[in-house]
Amino acid sequence: MKKFILISFIFYVLTSGLFIGLYAQNPIIRNQFTADPTARVFNGKVYLFPSHDIPAPERFPRKDWFCMEDYHVFSSSNLTEWTDNGVIVSQYNVNWVDTNSFSMWAPDCVERNGKYYFYFPANVNAKYGKGFGIGVAVADKPEGPYVPQPEPIKGVRGIDPCVLIDEDGQAYLYYSLNRIFVAKLKENMLELDSEPVVIANLPAKGLIEGPFVFVRNGIYYLTYPHVENKTERLEYAIADSPMGPFKVAGVIMDESPTGCWTNHHSIVEYNGQWYLFYHHNDYSPKFDKNRSARIDSLFFNADGTIRKVVPTLRGVGLTSARDRIEIDRYSQISDKGVSLAFIDTLNTFKGWKIRLGMQNAWVKYNSVDFGNKKLKSVNVRVFSLSGSVLQIKVDSADGLLLGEVKIPSGVEWTTVRSRIKNSPKGVHHLVVILKGDNPVEVDWVQFGD
Repeated sequence: MKKFILISFIFYVLTSGLFIGLYAQNPIIRNQFTADPTARVFNGKVYLFPSHDIPAPERFPRKDWFCMEDYHVFSSSNLTEWTDNGVIVSQYNVNWVDTNSFSMWAPDCVERNGKYYFYFPANVNAKYGKGFGIGVAVADKPEGPYVPQPEPIKGVRGIDPCVLIDEDGQAYLYYSLNRIFVAKLKENMLELDSEPVVIANLPAKGLIEGPFVFVRNGIYYLTYPHVENKTERLEYAIADSPMGPFKVAGVIMDESPTGCWTNHHSIVEYNGQWYLFYHHNDYSPKFDKNRSARIDSLFFNADGTIRKVVPTLRGVGLTSARDRIEIDRYSQISDKGVSLAFIDTLNTFKGWKIRLGMQNAWVKYNSVDFGNKKLKSVNVRVFSLSGSVLQIKVDSADGLLLGEVKIPSGVEWTTVRSRIKNSPKGVHHLVVILKGDNPVEVDWVQFGD
């Protein structure tokens, strides 16, 4: 039997430019790699501006390195359903970019006076010298279309731009190149209004990059990935002004337990809750240059410090009982008898499956909305060579029994429908328990009328 790979989050099918309902599980974009996710709130929606990892083409010399040629923008009004609005900027439509570099790395986007300014790094072509420049593309809507400026920002060499517009209207550009820099921007958002300066008092040991800056209750938070040991962890520093001086305050997220080298991020407040957007190589466990965006909730202590975020498979938001509940994005599992694997190791975008391997093994999936209308049935996508029995409960392994599902033996995946005898109302945790003697693999659970 193939070794089951324990990993972190999920990702299903999303077609570019098309809306498809997703289920608030991690990763959140499910048909392509999405790294360095910068989230912004515009007009009551969350817009996600990630970079886009792709397989290296033949002319790209480093098959072991990051390869990115364009940017998509995604949008959501509830953090559970995302729309891919398509490509907004490509290395092929920016005349200062070296089109053999595939270096469209971590971006940002801000709004000012009804215009949307998209900031992105890339390797410059020979006309502009060597190294990374940072450019700007401008649009009338967050979805685009975006028009790149003919030249990169003068006086800037670096990556990972982040822009903060302070309460007094002054805009600041933060970026990195071994260290983190900050400079004022002019009113036009296209030119520097001061010389870049290095932000002092940050850790001197190890790589620092990917700044993201925000303000809460008068505190300026400079957050950044930092390689303290072998891989990046997310840290932060605080200050009373946009240019500092900053004081290192703590860790937001520890290093990846699976060894993913990078972890770029953003932090936003939406509908009264703060969220951390970050990435991990969920769909590419053997190659950490192909990454996927995630979301988890973020909380502050009373003194303004940030509570450390523990990554979850479950992600955020409610899942409707009438949608496919991908229980492999679990909140909790029993101590023994549960493992996780890709459905198809040759096509990881098909997602994962849970294997319940011993009697009474269980998996819990938090925050399922059963609504107020009575449900009558449950469908379970399963595979079992010898057949077995699953119990469907709510809240805990000892909770209310909704019904039992008899799983037939077979050599292919099948969807089994069963009547349920109890139908809860409102939001509950869903628990699936193996009661038979034989192992069962489960893809999803879905309730119906």
